[in-house]
Amino acid sequence: VSRQLKEETRRGFAMLEDPLAGLLAMLESSSDWKRKGQSLEYCIITEMQLWIKAHPAVPQSGTKLKKLQARVLGMLSQCPANLLDPLISIYQLHTADRNYLLEHVSHLYLQGNYKEAAALSIKLKLQPDQDVEKMCTPLLLQDRANLVEDYVAEHPELQRKLLQTLDTWCEPSFNIRDITRPYQGLSGYKPEKFNRRVLSKLVFRLLERFSVDPALCPNVINQRHLRTLNYLFYKRFAEKTMTEENWGDHIQSTVGENRWLQGHLVQLLLRHCSARRAARWARHCRVPPEMLPPAVAEELQKLHIQDRVEEVTKANNYESSKKKDYYQLPIPRENIHFLQTWEETLQCWEKVLQPGQVVGVDQEWKPSFGMVGKPRVALLQIALKDEVFLLDVPRLLEQAEADGEKEKLPHFIQMLYADAAITKLGYGMSGDLSSLAATCSALKGMDKQMQSVVDLLAVDKQKVDGLSPEHSHKKKGLRQPEKGLSLLVQHVLGKPLDKREQLSNWEKRPLREEQILYAASDAYCLLEIYERLCKDPESFGLDLKEILVGKQSKKPRAKKQLNKQEAPSPSGQECQGPRTEPSQPPAPISPQEFSVVCDNMLQGLGRYLRCLGVDVQLLDNEDDHRKAAEIARQEGRIILTSGLPYQTLRSQVGEGRCFSVNCSEKAKEQALQVLKHFNVQVSPSDIFSRCQ
Repeated sequence: VSRQLKEETRRGFAMLEDPLAGLLAMLESSSDWKRKGQSLEYCIITEMQLWIKAHPAVPQSGTKLKKLQARVLGMLSQCPANLLDPLISIYQLHTADRNYLLEHVSHLYLQGNYKEAAALSIKLKLQPDQDVEKMCTPLLLQDRANLVEDYVAEHPELQRKLLQTLDTWCEPSFNIRDITRPYQGLSGYKPEKFNRRVLSKLVFRLLERFSVDPALCPNVINQRHLRTLNYLFYKRFAEKTMTEENWGDHIQSTVGENRWLQGHLVQLLLRHCSARRAARWARHCRVPPEMLPPAVAEELQKLHIQDRVEEVTKANNYESSKKKDYYQLPIPRENIHFLQTWEETLQCWEKVLQPGQVVGVDQEWKPSFGMVGKPRVALLQIALKDEVFLLDVPRLLEQAEADGEKEKLPHFIQMLYADAAITKLGYGMSGDLSSLAATCSALKGMDKQMQSVVDLLAVDKQKVDGLSPEHSHKKKGLRQPEKGLSLLVQHVLGKPLDKREQLSNWEKRPLREEQILYAASDAYCLLEIYERLCKDPESFGLDLKEILVGKQSKKPRAKKQLNKQEAPSPSGQECQGPRTEPSQPPAPISPQEFSVVCDNMLQGLGRYLRCLGVDVQLLDNEDDHRKAAEIARQEGRIILTSGLPYQTLRSQVGEGRCFSVNCSEKAKEQALQVLKHFNVQVSPSDIFSRCQ
């Protein structure tokens, strides 16, 4: 609004004998103010609001104000949302007779203006004196759930009443047409948006938003548990992707002592198992005998201890026979450490927080199966080359809080992720980080501090199909196609992960042996994938530059440490936007003065440089990449490497002492790149001057 218009408006207010009546007369004689946006009337009304604050004597009282309030109330139902607050303030509607306001809103409601009645009730804070079910039902039929949430937002008692009402509607025997019948012909009614499934989702959203005890909604909770039961039976008997023990844990925790769910469990058991097996599980889940069908009750009486032993042995033999089809940990069982004390965890830190370390990081949490709340991390796995550490997160947090050091674990995790000298491998790390933040609020925003992180989910995004011949053999006995990390492991290492423990109850202690091995494998396989891709990315059809670099900013940036989106490039020194050439090239040197150590994927380059007279030492195929750093430090050599290992090795030697070569080029082009970068001048006498 121009300054001139504001001044004219305020002068006009001052000249009026009754500014409030004058403003109202203007609105009643025009219809422009009814349209959305900033009309001229909107500008005048907002200026009036400011002018009244500067002239406190203007507001009226008594009979005259009541008449003005009555006229304004008649206009509010046609008001755009941005005019409601200013008009309510100018005409002091919050001081009007409450019964009169309620009567007016009731009149709007009876006219079928449900949205306007609710919006005005919220603005005038009338909700405590209204029937929440009556006000919200037509709004839900019109798919205005957001307005319903706003209606109860500041009133805990109304939140509970609304949730109880919605839960009643979700009862299986309730006829939902009983609700819709009084609203036949309702404009905007969306029957497809008004059913038990949609209402159930709304209940869970409200429970989470308002932090209400889920026990208030038993029907919705039972229905969700029943869907969980059906899902668990599908995973176990159709997909066959859950172990018996894992499945049993979830069945017990889902059903508990709930008689209604126990009845459904028995029916599902009879549908998927024999009566004998149904009887075993009925006893396992403590289903009362009187709830069992005659055939199952009869089998229950016949059960003996020996039968149970035979069944478990048979199941174990079956499970062990399946193991050969899946990826197996290459380290001994005694090298997997389950850490529940801070003394053990501090020893783990000393090993993990070493410069040049490469670690695989993963985490597990109890599946929520759609229940309220964000998942909280129950287990944090950290894999090194020779051992894996499984951190019992809830136990460690509990101990640290008891000692008054609740930031202890978050501090360790922050140190790990922020250390540029340690390479962290993960798969789908953004989801892991959000779960860590939900578990420890101190870790919120950690994604902005991360350095030297490689998310192998980027490999999947390249759609890896090109298997090397030794990995392309057909798998037998796998009923479900692999996906996610398991598919990547199958492509790169030859066998998929056994994911049957993925949906375990990771909060239950002690962990079963199968859970421990699964958790360790999930983290350790990242190290093996990393190593295999470094050695031979082309045979898997990968472009490592894409995996490492991610999205690059087009704007040049000042040099800084690598963060998540600035991983090293396989074809150049570093990725930091456009690279500027140094002002002065290095002084020229002869091949005899130039000594390098070549990583094991660059043996062709090493042999070519040796032909030109360069002092070259080659790593053997079985050597670890970190051996290059040891040789470089001891003998003063330059490291030549490519791809992922560059990130690890560059942190272990001085600046400029590690160079990344484009592994997609031939040895000759690679050699020219190296010679140019280090300004090595080759003469005819240098060629074949060293023993080949």
